[in-house]
Amino acid sequence: MALYWASNAAMATTAAPSPVTTGTAAKTLLQIATPSTRSIKVVEWGISFDGSTAAEPIRCELIQTDVAATVTAHVAAGVQPYDDPGAPASLMTLGTSATGYTSSSEGTITATRTGDLQLISPTTLYVKQWPLGREFRVPVSKFLRVRVTAAAAVNAYTYVVWEE
Repeated sequence: MALYWASNAAMATTAAPSPVTTGTAAKTLLQIATPSTRSIKVVEWGISFDGSTAAEPIRCELIQTDVAATVTAHVAAGVQPYDDPGAPASLMTLGTSATGYTSSSEGTITATRTGDLQLISPTTLYVKQWPLGREFRVPVSKFLRVRVTAAAAVNAYTYVVWEE
């Protein structure tokens, strides 16, 4: 088993990744689509904001859904091996209705399962690591999302580390 990492931006090359605005409606910042052959175990996720004043907290969710958001598709280079740089490419499904970031449409979700739920100040960050053997598992053919709802838009970085 190998660990993989993806964020809500294209792979960084000569410039730092661009953070994504939260908006004021529910918005998926990062989505990971499991294929029909592989589940994943989430071992860590994190999110940070660039707000300049403490204000109403941002609702942050790490959820499993049955319906994809429409996202900017990650390419294979954006889903990176984390613990072993020589690991094979991730098996996660890539595409605008699969693994990607910055949703333009949330879709009509009929079922969710919550992995983590937090109210986080727009001036701070949050990181969660699960104890070994107690990771949040996402089954085959489902979608893992980092979704936020903010009272006032700020920019955010988010990432997920998973085992497949």
